[in-house]
Amino acid sequence: MRTPLTELVGCRHPIVQTGMGWVAGPRLVSATSEAGGLGILASATMSLPELSAAVREVKERTGAPFGVNLRADAGDAGERVDLIIREGVRVASFALAPRPELIARLKDAGVVVIPSVGARRHAEKVAAWGADAVLVQGGEGGGHTGPVATTLLLPQVVDAVDIPVIAAGGFFDGRGLVAALAYGAAGVAMGTRFLLTSDSAVPDRVKRVYLETGETVVTEQVDGLPHRVLRTPPVEALERSSGPARLVRAARSAAAFRRVSGMSWTAMLRDGAAMRRGGRASWSQVLMAANTPMMLRSALVEGRTDAGVMASGQVVGVIDDLPSCAELVEGIVSEAEGVLERLGQS
Repeated sequence: MRTPLTELVGCRHPIVQTGMGWVAGPRLVSATSEAGGLGILASATMSLPELSAAVREVKERTGAPFGVNLRADAGDAGERVDLIIREGVRVASFALAPRPELIARLKDAGVVVIPSVGARRHAEKVAAWGADAVLVQGGEGGGHTGPVATTLLLPQVVDAVDIPVIAAGGFFDGRGLVAALAYGAAGVAMGTRFLLTSDSAVPDRVKRVYLETGETVVTEQVDGLPHRVLRTPPVEALERSSGPARLVRAARSAAAFRRVSGMSWTAMLRDGAAMRRGGRASWSQVLMAANTPMMLRSALVEGRTDAGVMASGQVVGVIDDLPSCAELVEGIVSEAEGVLERLGQS
């Protein structure tokens, strides 16, 4: 299926696997790209050496285009951009808007820049700064999310910018892909649907919890920001916890994340100060932000569903299987083509 997205990045189908922390590793990314979609490697939970090794592993597994998701406000963002350019990575995606000079630097090196946004004004801003495309996530999506549904946010953004728009939040099959194309999108991006594949490295017992639970909740008790996760006993306990208890837990998570990531306290404080300068967080939220990677890691890497949290989109309620990435992408494209054919005959 050819769209402005496939022409821009060189993938065969307009389907993107999002850069989920602890989930989007080399195995999932390479399987997605090999299947004809665009796999995005999650780097926020990796040290720089780990990211370098992961990029090279993806390149060993597939010759198809793939991307790396970056934190624009990370203290070593410049070094990570250097790595992406040096290794010839096709796409740089961002959870937060990158600075105009960072966009220009990547584009000058031939890297496609795709920021993620949750509001029309943010899409307009990054488009004016030179972004090549934009990924728009509606409130149905997992992880950090906003209040506006994809069906309302997507057409607003499509009408506001002249670059390809990728729709995220609530997509899982060929019917959704056709709907997104009808709104004017150039493709769809999916997180939960790719997490629940046989190529995902998430432990099988954790995948079973996703399939059996099927209900999500938006909570601010993980890191102080709206976060869509599975409704599980640990999340319900977080909802009941008091302010002091949350801060103590956040401090412990910060110390644990420092050990896992290899970051120094100085670097962590520098990143926290950058968050505050951007007007996005209070100091308590900066401290609580360490909860996100560590509590996700507990469940998604260690299999501790009794102690961790599991980011999830609302589509989890309609997913009941674990196909390979090749089966998933092929099935979505085949269904979408069937839907388009039927519409053309009506």
